[in-house]
Amino acid sequence: MRVVIVGAGNVATVLGRLIKKAGHEVLQVVSRNAGNAELLATELGCTFSDNSGLIDKTANLYLIAVTDDAMGQLDERYHLGNKLVVHTAGSVSKEILKNITHNYGVLYPLQSLRKQNMNLQQDIPLLVDANTDEALTLLQDFAYTISANVSKANDEQRLTLHVAAVLVSNFTNHLYAMAADYCSKEGADFKLLLPLIEETALRLRNHVPGEMRTGPAVRKDIKTLQKHLALLAPYQSLHNIYLKMTESIMNP
Repeated sequence: MRVVIVGAGNVATVLGRLIKKAGHEVLQVVSRNAGNAELLATELGCTFSDNSGLIDKTANLYLIAVTDDAMGQLDERYHLGNKLVVHTAGSVSKEILKNITHNYGVLYPLQSLRKQNMNLQQDIPLLVDANTDEALTLLQDFAYTISANVSKANDEQRLTLHVAAVLVSNFTNHLYAMAADYCSKEGADFKLLLPLIEETALRLRNHVPGEMRTGPAVRKDIKTLQKHLALLAPYQSLHNIYLKMTESIMNP
C-alpha cells in the first residue's frame, strides 16, 4: 500500500513506523509544522510538505492524524476523488471526511501513543470503520498488516470507547499524579506503589473489575476512612476526590 500521512505528532509517528515496518511505502508526510514533517519524513524515508505545499495524489491511502480542530479545517488541497481517506480520532465522526473523497473511514488506535516509545510491547487495538463495504474491507486488510488486534466500531461505539478510555487512562493517571505529589510532600516513596499498580492492572486480564475492588470503602471500614480523610485534610482537592470515590464505592 502507498500511504500519505497528514500529521507529524505522536499518533502519526507511531502509526508511520508500524506502516513502514509492515512493508508499506510511505510517500509523503504533510504537517503545518514543516520542521516536524521533515523530521518524521526523514525517519520514514519519504518526502515532506507543510500545509502550503501540494499533497501527493498517487497514494492508495491517506491517513489523517491531526487534532480534531485541525481536521475540520481541511481544504480543497485534500479533495482526493475516490482515494481512501481515514482519520485516527476517537470522538469525531467519519462523516467529517465526506467532502474530501467518496471513500472514507476511521483507523482509531485505542491506545495512548508516544513517539518516544520505540518498542511497543503489544499490538495496538485498532478500531476501523468506513462508508462502504469495499472501503471497509480494504481498510481492515490494511489494519491487520500493522496489528493483530482489529475490530469494527461505528461512530457511536467508538465514542463510547473513547469516553471509557478517558476514565481508565487519563483519569487514572491523574490519580497517580496526585498520589505521587502527595507522597513527595509527605516524604514517602511513590515507587513503592508500582508493584500494586501493576498487579491491579494485570488482574483485569482474567477478572471483572468489580470483582477486584478492595480497601476500606468496600469493607465499610469507617474508622480507617476517617483516619485517611484526616490525613488528607490539608490537601483539599485530594480530600474531595477521596471522599467522592469512597461514596461512589459504598453507594454504587
